[in-house]
Amino acid sequence: MAARGKSSKSKRAQKESPDGTELLVLELQEIHSAETQLARMLPRMTKAVQSEKLQQMLEQRQEEGERILQELEAAFDELEESPGRKKNVAAEGLINDAREHIQELAAGPALDAVLIGAIQKTEHYCIAAWGTARSLAQALDQEIVVTAMERALKEGKQFDEQLTQLAEQEVTPALLAGAEEEDESEGEGPPPASRKGGRSDRHAQT
Repeated sequence: MAARGKSSKSKRAQKESPDGTELLVLELQEIHSAETQLARMLPRMTKAVQSEKLQQMLEQRQEEGERILQELEAAFDELEESPGRKKNVAAEGLINDAREHIQELAAGPALDAVLIGAIQKTEHYCIAAWGTARSLAQALDQEIVVTAMERALKEGKQFDEQLTQLAEQEVTPALLAGAEEEDESEGEGPPPASRKGGRSDRHAQT
């Protein structure tokens, strides 16, 4: 037992510890993968939503994502690195969640509301990743990355706030109004023809 324990500790000790630059590259590769996956999904989300305002916001987010990818490419050139091919599994899970909602729900306020939540979850992940990369880049004096991540953070936080406002001011009220209309229609009495038929039957009995 003791021998196996020592062997396990030895293997753990042999793992390499990346330096600051390597950690920054890993973070940027994760961001690049997330933005690439999101870029593929946003057009589908834009077509699925009903709110014109939400459609415009998603189109704007796609443009911002394209700029982020371009700035990441410049950063990789500066660092003499590449984006790599490893997929960001955290972003993949969040984006797949949105994809499933589109497949399961009909177009309308309910889908818009659910997708706003899914988009915000993804955006919150991106904001956290951008903040981490900015902090590392500041410590390493990588100004290209700092500038790109600061702009992404500013726009990402604004986008998140705008999504919340849209949900509160337009999408949720439309969803609740639709639910009230359904409740009212279900609460209506029998159609006039049925009531007339009932009167005719009583007359026939007399």
